Amino acid sequence: MLRLLALRPWLVAGRDDEAIAKVRRNITEIRAALARLGWALVVERDLVRLRKSAPVRRTAWAASAPTPLACTWFFLLVSAAEAMPPAVALGKLVTAAKSAAAEAGVEVTGDITERRAIVQALKLLDERGVIEQVDGDVGDFITDDEPPVLLALHHTRLLHVVANFGAADPVTDPSGWLRQVEAEPDAGRRMRRRLIDDTVVHTADLNEAEADWLRRRVRGDDGEQLAKAFGLHLERRAEGAAFVVPDDAFRYDRELGPAPFPSSGTVPHTALLLCGHAQVTGKAADDRAGWLHLTEDAVLTHLAVLAAHFGPGRGGWRAELVENQALLLAEVRSLLTGLDLVYVQPVTGQGTEALWWFSPATARWAAPAETTPKPRRRRSDDEQLQLADAAEAAGGDVQNDEQDDDAEDAS
Repeated sequence: MLRLLALRPWLVAGRDDEAIAKVRRNITEIRAALARLGWALVVERDLVRLRKSAPVRRTAWAASAPTPLACTWFFLLVSAAEAMPPAVALGKLVTAAKSAAAEAGVEVTGDITERRAIVQALKLLDERGVIEQVDGDVGDFITDDEPPVLLALHHTRLLHVVANFGAADPVTDPSGWLRQVEAEPDAGRRMRRRLIDDTVVHTADLNEAEADWLRRRVRGDDGEQLAKAFGLHLERRAEGAAFVVPDDAFRYDRELGPAPFPSSGTVPHTALLLCGHAQVTGKAADDRAGWLHLTEDAVLTHLAVLAAHFGPGRGGWRAELVENQALLLAEVRSLLTGLDLVYVQPVTGQGTEALWWFSPATARWAAPAETTPKPRRRRSDDEQLQLADAAEAAGGDVQNDEQDDDAEDAS
């Protein structure tokens, strides 16, 4: 249940009844574990809300977060919803949000980009159970200012939208506000949060107090016990530590979070192959034990080789990424840096190159062989006739090769 709450901080009645019941049955143990992280759990009649701390690595979180425009409209809609009745038309809610935008000095353009941001914000509110689509589809707002969409507003849940507070004004002093909501003076609590929320904790990234906790407490009564409470396994190396989900503790990749790795798909497959390539050809440095680096040009060259090897289409990679290696590079970089498995050192001066530093953690996965699917052998005419005779004798039908292809495409 703790892993589920960390992944889905909003559980709402009608959608998550089974999970809410499990939380209620284990509320004492759950709150005890969360207290060690400084996280608060709100349990109401129709809502369970985990109020987590701010993301450990703000930049990495922002790279995969909703767009800034969608976030702006998210809070404008929240502001407008406070004065709306429990049942409201979508057009009326958006009109009120635009009035809130005018008061806040936010420009309203009405263009397609803004419409998509509003729809994305509405879906974010729907995921949190703050609004509910009673009739219609909020996606219709992209083409219609007054779509026939009825929303239900849950006003009490509006109180739980903001999980972290700071005394500074986020409008006039956003940097100060962020420092306040991210501040955590206790090194042990900071480390426990990082182990739960992040892929891996690197020793090279820690200050003296954090490194001391990792050295003395992670295997003892602190880190190990927290890992067990979350159903995780502690892996400790000289280069750092990580809480790992055991193979028998999940069934689907989606249970592991928004960016499971390794996983299927062109970008994760490319990233895994690139990590394997770095283990073979990467260069080490004395001041980064276990880390290996490649120049960005070398990374791009290898991606071009991989794209040519696998190719686009059926059994291959996504065509737009095969044809545009710069886009493939950007997506692979976003995935690996978001997981803290790669650090990209920018160009520092004339004559220098950007370097991709690969974490020691990337050595734990065996990269799959760089093979392409074998083409299926087409049956000869004699084989087709033999199969047809056999099927006729058995009172059935036989598919020819073209039918096989159609069936595979449909599947």
